[in-house]
Amino acid sequence: MSDSHEPAVSVIIPCYNYGCYLPQALDSVLTQTFGDWEIVVVDDGSTDETPTVAQDFINDHPGQRIRLLRQTNAGVSAARNAGIAAATGRYILPLDADDVIAPTMLEKTVAILDAEPDIAIASTDLYVFTDGDESPPQVLALPPYEKELLLQRLIMFYCSLYRREAWKVVGGYNERMRAGEDWDFWIGCAERGFGAQHIPEPLFWARNKDTGLHVEAAENDLTARARIVANHPTSFKPLTQAWAQALLQEEQDTPEHDARVPDEILSRAGEMDQFLRVVMDLQRIARQQHYHIRRLEQALAEKAGSR
Repeated sequence: MSDSHEPAVSVIIPCYNYGCYLPQALDSVLTQTFGDWEIVVVDDGSTDETPTVAQDFINDHPGQRIRLLRQTNAGVSAARNAGIAAATGRYILPLDADDVIAPTMLEKTVAILDAEPDIAIASTDLYVFTDGDESPPQVLALPPYEKELLLQRLIMFYCSLYRREAWKVVGGYNERMRAGEDWDFWIGCAERGFGAQHIPEPLFWARNKDTGLHVEAAENDLTARARIVANHPTSFKPLTQAWAQALLQEEQDTPEHDARVPDEILSRAGEMDQFLRVVMDLQRIARQQHYHIRRLEQALAEKAGSR
């Protein structure tokens, strides 16, 4: 669509071999109650049907501002940076191709940034859902934003609305980070005085899978934390800085390293693993309860029918 009007929001969707999920992500933007947006899909060197799926979607919605960029595979940070650089919105919403947003996500997050000039980021709670699972999605509630808490653990997920200015000042996502790039970016924003506000409502839906970046992040949790500390030395204590430097140096020399970490921030070992275990436990319990209720309903129906 040719439109000289610059949209309020640019939704940036990197996609690497997730063509099967991409239409759902795109549909979730199309159904937003807030309509002043554009979508930039970044095909990050996919070898599946991603470019065809994206182009077909664009052709099927000629009245919408949807664009496709293609690049050789460079990782999610580089793909987001490329999409944001090509976008024109004053607000940015990153959305991975395998996730979706609730219909009021843009309406409610834009309202905060429009009303609060001192707030640069609007984050939300989220639902965690699993394909082919009849149990209801699980709500993951996150705490109100505090800079000190952000240095201890990830309290904002990647899919949060933020001002383009923050991306420019921080210098974008660190393209050397293969995991934890969103956490690294949020800390960079906090260091430069960009504040955030949390909406205690699940407006972001994260797909739980056995593969993908969240699994890579869990498997490389300590390394990602160490790299974040190394990237932001002024935000962390000397003890934590020394731990990060030692771990990163040891990883260059040998795959074995001491998993003990200082009792500060990112250094809470296994926190990501613990998060994933909690999510899986919640889903298992919900499935058990769901199937138990279905069995009871079926038994009651059969009993009523036999009368």
